[in-house]
Amino acid sequence: MIFEVENKKVFSSDVGQNFDKNKHTIILLHGSGQSHVVWSLTDQYLADEGYNVFALDLPGHGNSEGSSLQSIEQMAEWLNKVVKVIGIKDLTILGHSQGCLVAIEYVNKFPNNIKNLIFIAGSYQIPVNKALIDLANAGDFESINLMMKWGYGYSKQFIGGNPLQKILNSSREIREVLAIDLIACNNYKNGINSIKKIRCPTFFVFGELDKMIKLDKGKEFSGLIPGSKTHIIKDCGHMIILENAFEMREKVADFLKK
Repeated sequence: MIFEVENKKVFSSDVGQNFDKNKHTIILLHGSGQSHVVWSLTDQYLADEGYNVFALDLPGHGNSEGSSLQSIEQMAEWLNKVVKVIGIKDLTILGHSQGCLVAIEYVNKFPNNIKNLIFIAGSYQIPVNKALIDLANAGDFESINLMMKWGYGYSKQFIGGNPLQKILNSSREIREVLAIDLIACNNYKNGINSIKKIRCPTFFVFGELDKMIKLDKGKEFSGLIPGSKTHIIKDCGHMIILENAFEMREKVADFLKK
């Protein structure tokens, strides 16, 4: 599906279905430097459960036009424009990593728009190693290699090649997409205040072996949301949506049915 926000084309996988205003809608938000393709094991499954599902490409990512947005706050503002353009009234946001920060800030700015929140490998703050930012700013492919080493529970688990390198395949893209995302995550400081506005049912999924969002940090995050539910996937790292999408998506579907 392609539509326009402020005269820029926005791409979303819509699993071949037209938007049905009578259905509940789930927006999937990818992590730093990624695109809609990381949700390929999730979007169709949730659509088959009876939801409108949009796996968005943020500006400058994947097939969406424009430049990468410089801050989490800008991403949340942009997301609300997407919601208005599509005409969504009944919304769940499902975010992974950086997408969780965008979801948090969205609630801060637009608290009445959300029915459910689902955080995958997320926290209310995501500090990023300076060495990683420097490598990404230089367009160095080692930044992608490091992300995957830290991102997977077992570094040799991504058989068939580095999945992030299939999305970011040039030094320019690393500089203009990944580096900007990493800096936006590192600079976002409002999460601890924004989560105080969360009043809707909230679900957390964490990887037992996550090196980026350590399990203790994740549990601290979930503990700040009264009544939230948490599921921990064993032998899994930060890239839950690729490492164990099957267990994750089943737990998400169970949560949405309750």
